[in-house]
Amino acid sequence: METKANLAKAIIAVMQEVKGIEKSMTIGTGSNAYKGVPDQEVKKIIGEAMAKNGLCILPISVKPNVRIDRWDALDYNGKPTQKQSVFTDVTTEYLLLHTSGESQVLSGYGHGIDSQDKGAGKATTYSLKYVLLYTFLVPTGKIDDADNTHSDSIETPVKKQPTVDEVNAKIINAKTLAELKTMFEALPPNEQKIAVPMKEKLKATLK
Repeated sequence: METKANLAKAIIAVMQEVKGIEKSMTIGTGSNAYKGVPDQEVKKIIGEAMAKNGLCILPISVKPNVRIDRWDALDYNGKPTQKQSVFTDVTTEYLLLHTSGESQVLSGYGHGIDSQDKGAGKATTYSLKYVLLYTFLVPTGKIDDADNTHSDSIETPVKKQPTVDEVNAKIINAKTLAELKTMFEALPPNEQKIAVPMKEKLKATLK
């Protein structure tokens, strides 16, 4: 079996140097928001430690899988339109290379969702970020629920239908017709139907 002592020493050195990365980024909004680790911070902190210890990482394989979902919705004027969501997941391979010439292939996975063409970029970014975090066993933020709570103990939340007031609150603060249009089109189809009366009322008062 090939020994990779230099590579192992360099990996351990990075593990000793990078003690943790805080979850300083808020992803999503409202009740769906959660804390995450910024991709920029991961690359900066781990990347600097890798370079210091003679390591680099190279992408050598990306295998994508794309699924496009389309559905009917209402546009700003209440007319039927079609929206889409592009889900991309990738399985990846990277070459972790040491200046001694020793190397190791690393496997990764990532996924991303976008309404246009950014899903692939999100998926590959996700994949590399977690390959780096997992390779060097970097702790992130506080202990997650998954670390101290069994999944069977977590009650599955029941999805509640939004009320008229809750839906209207998402568009009522629009200052211009353009802003109202953006807010309305960001609503899911079921909420657009609820918000039509308020949208029409606001259109009469905004410029």
